[in-house]
Amino acid sequence: MSRLVILVFTVAIFASCTTTKNVTTKDEEVEVDFTPGPKAIIYKTKNDYSQQVPVILSSDKSEIVSFPSPTDLVYKGKPAYPTELKKGYLLDNRGISKDVAFLDITYEEYSNLNTTPSAKDLFDKILDSDPLLEMYNCGNRRQYDDEINELNSIIKNNNLELCRKIISER
Repeated sequence: MSRLVILVFTVAIFASCTTTKNVTTKDEEVEVDFTPGPKAIIYKTKNDYSQQVPVILSSDKSEIVSFPSPTDLVYKGKPAYPTELKKGYLLDNRGISKDVAFLDITYEEYSNLNTTPSAKDLFDKILDSDPLLEMYNCGNRRQYDDEINELNSIIKNNNLELCRKIISER
């Protein structure tokens, strides 16, 4: 009998777990899929850093743990700036995280460098080591047929609860 109880309990737990969230908005039903894959990270910053190079700091902000090479900032021959969304949100196109910092050098300037600077040299160029106001993971980017319009719909209709909050407004 105890095996049956354990089996029923286990099935109930797995049935309650989901990788998607659904909600009906004024415009349409939106479903956010959190299966593995490239993440749709949207965020807001204290100031406009959309042209500045992002780097990732250690959790104690004492060192840079990840930074791009100059060629990493170019996509199809153009700078891979974040995409502007509604209400001041940006869609990340570089792979930032909650530990992002922005440098005092632009994408264009950085992508024109002949060599990749050292982490120490880049650390000295940090413009803001705590730039984020909000950050959300809105699921797998591949789920969206029209990514920009669908994310804008989530934002416009105040449905950010569909996304996973990484940092909330301070």
